Amino acid sequence: PQAALSRAENIVEGAPPAVRARQFFSSRDLSAATCLWEADSVEAVRNYIDSTLAESSENSYFEVDAERAFGLPSG
Repeated sequence: PQAALSRAENIVEGAPPAVRARQFFSSRDLSAATCLWEADSVEAVRNYIDSTLAESSENSYFEVDAERAFGLPSG
């Protein structure tokens, strides 16, 4: 968790212009986190996150169904 957290601290500022962090929620013990990203594709997020965090974390990705979701950030 510490390796992933130290890499993740700079991940938002270093993101490409087309990949934007919207929300970040970590567990208290830092063993898990859920992040909401906005981009043109899941692949754009995956490529950026996986290349930045490398083997320090195990990640899964999915596209949000915006028509059924609620509480999404606006803008």
